[in-house]
Amino acid sequence: MSGFVVGLTGGIGSGKSTVAERFVEQGAALVDTDAIARELTLAGGEAMPALLAEFGREIVGRDGAMDRAAMRQRVFADPVARRRLEAILHPLIRRISAERCSAATAPYVILDVPLLIESKSYRERCDRILVVDCPEDLQIERVMARNALSSDAVRAIMATQATRQQRLAAASDVIVNDGATTKLYGQIKALHLKYLALAAEKLKASC
Repeated sequence: MSGFVVGLTGGIGSGKSTVAERFVEQGAALVDTDAIARELTLAGGEAMPALLAEFGREIVGRDGAMDRAAMRQRVFADPVARRRLEAILHPLIRRISAERCSAATAPYVILDVPLLIESKSYRERCDRILVVDCPEDLQIERVMARNALSSDAVRAIMATQATRQQRLAAASDVIVNDGATTKLYGQIKALHLKYLALAAEKLKASC
């Protein structure tokens, strides 16, 4: 059981997923709340009966899973629908992510939460908060290229997230991901060693 949890977050297009993968390569466990959300909304997923009851069959794709694009469009246009969706998914994601953090056997856990800064309950679970930071113009450029979205569409998504300044103010540690791969990996290696030491200290103190 791993008792040391590093909350990982960053704005859309910051490169958070790449950073998470590199920590796993170093030996950390990863609990990814986005991945849990996808599991819950697959065909036969735990959240699907409640989603069907709440939103109807129009939010289900041909494969029986939630149509994520259709749901995304719907909740961006309707804040009430967004709150209804969150009321179904968030308690399940919190429960499953807590179970997986507790079950992890690695020296420490990377808990990947896109809206970590906005969520008090997730922040309270974390021993450290790691923010992946990059210039906002680079965020927009990356998401436009990756998702074929317009600049205005990306900015609309960013407007639903904490600001860059809010994330940095809440951070225990920061990784700068401005496109320099060598610098990125060096930052990850240094933090990995730091987290190993902190996890060992916490374990020793608890014994």
